[in-house]
Amino acid sequence: MQAAVQSQFERSVAVLCRVVMWLSMTVIFLILVINTVLRYATGSSLQWANEVPELLFPWLVMAGVVLAALQGAHIATTFLVEALPAAARRATATCAWAVVAGLYGTLTVATWRMLEVVHDEKSPILQLPGSITYACVMAGLALLGLLALQSAWRSWREPVAPAAAADEPPRAVHW
Repeated sequence: MQAAVQSQFERSVAVLCRVVMWLSMTVIFLILVINTVLRYATGSSLQWANEVPELLFPWLVMAGVVLAALQGAHIATTFLVEALPAAARRATATCAWAVVAGLYGTLTVATWRMLEVVHDEKSPILQLPGSITYACVMAGLALLGLLALQSAWRSWREPVAPAAAADEPPRAVHW
């Protein structure tokens, strides 16, 4: 989104996602480098070194998905909606965002219900519960749902405007 239009919530989500991405990427990189050096230098490796990247990678991916959605970096097909009159575009966008938010909410609740089941699954060496990776998916889905709700609210509150001119840059959305 354009910096001037970003809400405090969007800025907070962006900072959170960037921190998660930087931390997970740094830890994954350091573990892989240390394990590689140990393997070549001593012929051995850290036993737990394979599990930590497997646990952190979903956090990295989910943070990237939310950040991409926040920046409007996902693919969207808009030519059908842009062919509608301005009032219909507004109603369509609001309804579409509300449906998307509802679907993300449904997925968040379903993931929440699965946490108890996967919590009993433990990683072989560190004995960390499987719910760690499911929690990142649940958190990402919840954030995507909140961003979709915010987009629905914005599309409803925005004044009805004519279709963008061909030379006007496209407006970023949370798709």
